[in-house]
Amino acid sequence: MAPKPLSHSSLPLLEFGRMREVLRGYAASPLGQARAQSLEPTADAGWVLRQQQLTAEVRGLLRTGGNFDFAGLFEPAPLLERSRIAGVALETAELRDLLLVVDRASGWRSLSLQPPSAIKDAWRAVSELSSGIADFAALLDFFRDKFAPDGTLDDRASPALKQLRREVEKQKRAIQDSLRSQLRRLSESGIAQEEIISVRGERFVIPVKAEHKRKIAGVLHGSSSSGQTVFLEPLETIEQNNELVRLREEEQAEIHRILLQMTEQIGSRAAEIGAAAAILGELELQFAKARFAEEHRCVQPQISQSGSFFLYKARHPLLERNLRGKGGAVVAITLELEDSARQVIISGPNTGGKTVALKTVGLLALMHQAGIPVPAERAQLPVFRAILADIGDYQSIEQNLSTFSAHITNIDLISRNVSADSLVLLDELGSATDPEEGAALAVAIAAYFLQRGCLSIISTHHTSLKVYAANTAGVVNAAVGFDERTLQPTYELRMGVPGASAGINIAQRLQLNEHIIQAARERLSSQTQEIASFLDRLHSQLRQLEQERAAVKTREQEVAREKQRLETHGLREQRSKVAEMEKKLEGVLRDFEYRAREVVSEVADRAAAQKMSKQAERRIASLRREFKEQFDSAVVAHHTGADTGDPHARLGVVQNAAEGDTVRLKSLGRNAVITRRLEGDLFEVQAGNLKMRVPRGDIAEVVSAAGNPLEAARARGIRVQVAEEESVPSELNVIGENVDEATRRVEKFLDRAFLAGLPRVRIVHGSGMGVLRKALRKYLREHPQVAAVSEPPHDEGGGGATVVELRV
Repeated sequence: MAPKPLSHSSLPLLEFGRMREVLRGYAASPLGQARAQSLEPTADAGWVLRQQQLTAEVRGLLRTGGNFDFAGLFEPAPLLERSRIAGVALETAELRDLLLVVDRASGWRSLSLQPPSAIKDAWRAVSELSSGIADFAALLDFFRDKFAPDGTLDDRASPALKQLRREVEKQKRAIQDSLRSQLRRLSESGIAQEEIISVRGERFVIPVKAEHKRKIAGVLHGSSSSGQTVFLEPLETIEQNNELVRLREEEQAEIHRILLQMTEQIGSRAAEIGAAAAILGELELQFAKARFAEEHRCVQPQISQSGSFFLYKARHPLLERNLRGKGGAVVAITLELEDSARQVIISGPNTGGKTVALKTVGLLALMHQAGIPVPAERAQLPVFRAILADIGDYQSIEQNLSTFSAHITNIDLISRNVSADSLVLLDELGSATDPEEGAALAVAIAAYFLQRGCLSIISTHHTSLKVYAANTAGVVNAAVGFDERTLQPTYELRMGVPGASAGINIAQRLQLNEHIIQAARERLSSQTQEIASFLDRLHSQLRQLEQERAAVKTREQEVAREKQRLETHGLREQRSKVAEMEKKLEGVLRDFEYRAREVVSEVADRAAAQKMSKQAERRIASLRREFKEQFDSAVVAHHTGADTGDPHARLGVVQNAAEGDTVRLKSLGRNAVITRRLEGDLFEVQAGNLKMRVPRGDIAEVVSAAGNPLEAARARGIRVQVAEEESVPSELNVIGENVDEATRRVEKFLDRAFLAGLPRVRIVHGSGMGVLRKALRKYLREHPQVAAVSEPPHDEGGGGATVVELRV
């Protein structure tokens, strides 16, 4: 149900009718166009909020590439009313039009139940609106296949209709065959005009030359325009034509029966179809608003509960469309009023944009309260009970009113209908009369509207109104821009300062006679001259401040870019250092693994070594993980500063390390024993069976001095738990793996085979393109535990495998 429109508004003055016409152009069907044309602003905040939400959700659908075809929809109410009347049968075309509405409603219902996943969570308002569309599946099934593409009833509409049409066609062929036979005989005797069968009054006839019409028995059905040919129905086909007429009458009776049945079906669902059509009209209106909003870069205004008013970079949509067509662009305005400010006095030169500013504010307020997004970057607007304006020239000869009288009459009407929640727009207040009296009257009018508490925006040239704004609480001065160097308006709106009319300055720059300029300046009072001079200086300073602000903003952007560049460079350098540290760590780990396996291989008792191999492998993997975690922690801590205060992470150097001491190594994150001191600040240390060289800076602390033999022994020893003996396979399959993966598996496989004492193993790698075979054989020939590498016979794998002889 449409809400009640505003009780008082100035829609024509603010061109809301033209705005509706623009919106109407975004609708495809008469139904949607009528809905756009009837759109009215309202003071119902709940309705406005719901409209905003509907439009926002439809905009979301459009942005995902979704759409819906509303073309061809119309207002079905008149046809639905007729369908409810007993005994009334709608025409075929009317039924098809109604079915189009039903079909589109059903299509939208399906879409609303399963919207695109990207907007599924933002579909509440549209889903709620669409829930009013009934399920028309059964009705559509009833009408399926009952209409032909040309709009007539299909033969499948009923079995009786199908049978009758077959009989009609059969009867037509019988009549035509009889007439063709007669035409051939008559043509041979020269009686027939031509061998063509015609139809006159739904009866088949033949053309006969007029002078021979008495030679044929039959019924005459007229003649040609020249009178040389008459159309005769031969006696032989009269009964056949009578039968055809009878069949056609039965066909029409069956068609009427079917249409009556169809009309009853529509009538039984008339209320639901009407409701669905209303919802489709509302949805098409939302699509029209959404398309308008997307094209004009509009926003959904926030509803101000406190009465504050804010428009940021707002544009007049009609002016923007006009300028866009000419290749121009509209200048956006920004207007902000806090709760305490209820009035704005806009001043400045003629053609500076005062009237455009008033119309922009008024039209955008009306659009907001009609649920239309507004062309701005941000907006916060109250919901007004009345939007009233006095803009333009109202001189009327018929009503014997001057411009001044017309303005006063309109302002009087506004003053009698204004309330605290109204918006009042007054253009050129106090003009068209004596300047002094006009100024006094303008101040009194402005003070009256301020006292009523409404939000009012007033444009003027009167200095007294500028002074009134500067000295009155709740009133704000504003100025429209004008470039005195080019004598062109800038159309910018600057809040907080009054505008200069600059009439004499403009006249001087336009090279008006200097004597006139001088006389005009002399006639200005000293106070007026001082005010004009002050405003000139003020606007000059403001222009300078704007330039300085722009320069500062540019500098801030440059600093931000430089900061970003330095941060990016620092991160790149940090990543480089981390990569280098990772490479060093990998080398340390490889060396450790090699040495650990070397120690195990030196165990004299091979059987014991076989039992230790599995546990040793686990120990190696465990140590590798520990080293990796220690490294990652150290890098992260250093990057984030978390190592501050950690003695193991500081870059300080331990000075008192000596041979035999148990020390904590930064690189390994574990204890080691210093076996001997090398040249400079290098030490040889032993951590378990791992011997390595470390610089003094790698020593975090001395855990125990050389005098504590227990700690030193613990630091040196490796405790190995003997696992149960397990069998080691003599063959490894690496088919399908890349070179790196296969190499790692082969390396571990060889270590286990060597420790198990196997003399020979076989590695199956497949033939393929030979890349894996070549890489593995090269690796095997360089392996210290491999004595020989050979290719097995063809029946044992050939080029798809490699036999490895181990050093045992």
